Amino acid sequence: MSISKQRIQELAKSYFQDTVNNRRFLHENPELSFEEYNTSAFVKQILTDLNIPFESMANTGVVALIKGEIPSDKVLALRADMDALPITEVEGRSYGSKNIGVMHACGHDVHTSSLLGIAKILNDLKSEIGGTIKLIFQPGEERLPGGASLMIKEGVLQNPEPQGIVGQHVMPLIEAGKVGFRSGKYMASCDELFMTVKGKGGHGAHPHQNIDPIAITAQIITAMQQIVSRNADPRTPSVLSWGKIVGNGATNVIPDEVYLEGTFRTFDEAWRVEAHEKMVKMAVGIAESMGAICDFEVRKGYPFLINEAKITAAAQSYAVDYLGAENVVELDLWPAAEDFSYYSQETNACFYRLGTGNKAKGITSGVHTPTFDIEETALETSIGLMSYIAVRYLGE
Repeated sequence: MSISKQRIQELAKSYFQDTVNNRRFLHENPELSFEEYNTSAFVKQILTDLNIPFESMANTGVVALIKGEIPSDKVLALRADMDALPITEVEGRSYGSKNIGVMHACGHDVHTSSLLGIAKILNDLKSEIGGTIKLIFQPGEERLPGGASLMIKEGVLQNPEPQGIVGQHVMPLIEAGKVGFRSGKYMASCDELFMTVKGKGGHGAHPHQNIDPIAITAQIITAMQQIVSRNADPRTPSVLSWGKIVGNGATNVIPDEVYLEGTFRTFDEAWRVEAHEKMVKMAVGIAESMGAICDFEVRKGYPFLINEAKITAAAQSYAVDYLGAENVVELDLWPAAEDFSYYSQETNACFYRLGTGNKAKGITSGVHTPTFDIEETALETSIGLMSYIAVRYLGE
């Protein structure tokens, strides 16, 4: 490979402050899933300034191509997501959100600004690169059906077809300057559960005259945990959690119905389908046996995310070379979900974690919280490492 690690490190250093500025701009101007119009325009303007050709996809998505000038059929896709969350950010930050109630609390501003920085590095090096880099700026990761699924349907993995795709995600649990990898299954599938238990409300002092949906719901919640503890293969992690329960009665009022929302997550598609059937059958059966009616809806979400062994091993080895073995950690299974999983079901994928924490500075808040922030030196690691992975992958 003619492009040295030191050269990419120098370029990463030179584009670091520019990436910081772009990240702060995006952080100040967050947009919710599938509403990333200004973010998309911002990305397109920078690509235009760089003379990198692009096209729109999935309404607010952007796909760009950097074609290396050395003849090669190899194609590698690099992906960043662009949407923010409906969270109100803590006050007092000079680059805090200007859109009240919307915040980049999951680091997608980091992902997008990083991919723009990577575009600048790879564009500078294209005369020495063989093959093509496909840059995917994706909308709607935080909301079903997931922007990845829509972009795949519109052909993002075609014309040209990549042999692999690489993505990264911030992780405040890992210190800035470090990254994490895991080969094989990494993140869980994610399904949304909606249940209404309908009984007959009345006075709390006369329960025999009512069909108590609260008592019945309690039975259902307790019994359904056996789907995980007694039906799931213990070698396959599964999670069933209820996060919202609404029964609008009072101290002496039994309501007519109880409404619930929850999530089911696992790492096996066959068991996932079976579990859906068992959940519905169990909940409906318990309700009916106690005189109530249960409406149960499963909204199927993202599949599990799998990191293909060869491309992940290669990317991890490049990271060791670029950052040093002491700065590359092994990741455990992560039961959160990511719509990058759709890409991983279609092509060879590597999804790794970018350390963004700094315990000394108190930058430790988790994603999806009002206090989330990053150690910005991680941006230099981000743009340099992914550029290095792309150059090495295409060059070997």
